[in-house]
Amino acid sequence: MQKKTNTMQRVLIVAGESSGDLHGGNLIKAARDLHLPLEFYGVGGCRMRDAGCEILFPAEDLAVMGLTEVLGHLPTIYNRFKRLERQLRAADKPDLLLLIDYPGFNLKLAKVARAVGVPVLYYIAPKVWAWKKGRIKTIGERVDRLALIFPFEPVLYAAEKLQARYVGNPLLDEYAAALPVSDLREKFPISAGAPLIGIFPGSRRSELKYCFETLLESAALILQQKPTARFVLPVAPSLDPDLIKSKIDESQLPITLCQESIYTVASACDAVLCVSGTVTLQTALCRTPMAVLYKAAQLSYLVGSWLVKIPHFSLVNIVAGGEVVREFLQQRANPQNLSEEILRLLDDHEYRQQVIDGLETVCEQLGKPGCSERVARMAAEMVINERG
Repeated sequence: MQKKTNTMQRVLIVAGESSGDLHGGNLIKAARDLHLPLEFYGVGGCRMRDAGCEILFPAEDLAVMGLTEVLGHLPTIYNRFKRLERQLRAADKPDLLLLIDYPGFNLKLAKVARAVGVPVLYYIAPKVWAWKKGRIKTIGERVDRLALIFPFEPVLYAAEKLQARYVGNPLLDEYAAALPVSDLREKFPISAGAPLIGIFPGSRRSELKYCFETLLESAALILQQKPTARFVLPVAPSLDPDLIKSKIDESQLPITLCQESIYTVASACDAVLCVSGTVTLQTALCRTPMAVLYKAAQLSYLVGSWLVKIPHFSLVNIVAGGEVVREFLQQRANPQNLSEEILRLLDDHEYRQQVIDGLETVCEQLGKPGCSERVARMAAEMVINERG
């Protein structure tokens, strides 16, 4: 681990999954571009590492969702938590703890930081608007500043003694920096007249386990109606490409694996089949129509249904405050429903334009780029204030 220099302030940063790694990487790059006196170490993936963060252990060690999945992974999660706790209690403890999403783990870490006097900046706060509203008080007790990514969030923390600021959405930064740079149809190649459909299976191993077969079966049904259709699948860094390739080879479907960015792929596609998550907003920024699904272990689903009381589960519809894209959850996330929705998006031009118009409205609501820079400046202000 790097030792603190005379001028640099050390930030322990924790991102527990692929999307957090993405936002953490952009934040670290922004801090470097702004020449802020910060050096980062902690938990992340290849994006944070490439941006200059010293990785203590990979974010994929923590990237599980669902009750049954977490229970099976508890020993690893506990060991990783204790390692970070030792960092916070060490003689050369960090000047700032910067947490990205992943609340079940990160709020516990924030409690340790508060006990040892390390200030806490929480970026992409727990989704208290969806469930566990009691966490608002807990956050107020353990966190010094909140960097919020949805404009409706700050009012939720008005009664708490912490600074809660809307900083914009980090995906706008990423989209602005990663506009499509290649033509996938020419690269692979794919006929100009062939429908091109994106398959976005998520970034977690549990999502691959419960959703991938459904995506493949949906593609097969689409192909029956559209024999010239072709499919493209961008592989998340956290997933095993060999495993995905083996399943695709077994299916004998015309699916091309690629490493291009989500934005390059989504922009080239006529429609997208995607697992719910950050990718829905990334696809929305490309104004590409989509069908969104989510499936989990039955016990995880039942517990989630009891806890979460919001009308929509995809971020696109949550930001919009209504249905812009169709959602298919658990039993409804079946190949028949999904293939019919994609075919409608391809063939019903009036309906397709209605969805695109809705996506345009969502993009307007998200605001302007600059989120990563704003959070980087918040981090620098906090360590400078603490030091001063």
